[in-house]
Amino acid sequence: MSTCAIALLAALFIQGPGKVEIKDTLTGIGIAAQPGDIITVNYTGKLASGKQFDSSVDRAPFQFTLGAGQVIKGWDQGLVGMKVHGIRSLTIPSDLAYGAQSAGEIPPNSDLKFDITMVKIDRIKTKILTEGKGELTALGGDVCELHYELKDDTGKVLDSSYERKQTFQIILGRTALIKGFTAGVIGMKQGEKRELTILAEFGYGDKGVGEGLIKPGQTLFFTIEMVKLARGETK
Repeated sequence: MSTCAIALLAALFIQGPGKVEIKDTLTGIGIAAQPGDIITVNYTGKLASGKQFDSSVDRAPFQFTLGAGQVIKGWDQGLVGMKVHGIRSLTIPSDLAYGAQSAGEIPPNSDLKFDITMVKIDRIKTKILTEGKGELTALGGDVCELHYELKDDTGKVLDSSYERKQTFQIILGRTALIKGFTAGVIGMKQGEKRELTILAEFGYGDKGVGEGLIKPGQTLFFTIEMVKLARGETK
């Protein structure tokens, strides 16, 4: 993905009706998180009063795809740019959190504060084969009509929507897919075609699928085409 495209995606997340207040205690090292990265974090969440309502510290780190709409908007906005071992505090207005709804110990219309440590950033290897058109780029909640072809490391075709002559429609971040596929679609434009290389960790892991069709630990090679893209309702 080009530097300009990354900057555009980041801007889409940073701008909005509310504003996330960001304070970095420690910058971290390595690449900066961008939409489409699979990130692993530790966090502690507090109400504006200082009362803690949740923490991953005594459990296990939390992993999700940045920009897929799998978390509150304030996280998708506020974690862009973090680096591994970075420590960041986010103050998130209620309209970028849970709004008028309650969530567990979080009352309606609550501003939230999170202390977040970036544990790991994983980036799906992508190669753009055909540039897309227009300004619209795929984000969490968008409706995507796709074609795809899946190959193994020998070049053998394992599955193909082209052969079936039928496109595949998803709601990005909500349709149940392997993590690497969801991450690889983020940022695509209509008409764009790209290659994804998805390691087993973000594919079918050590179990495989389809009675030997995809073997345990197998790396997957997808060619995906964004046939049609429509803006959906993000979380």
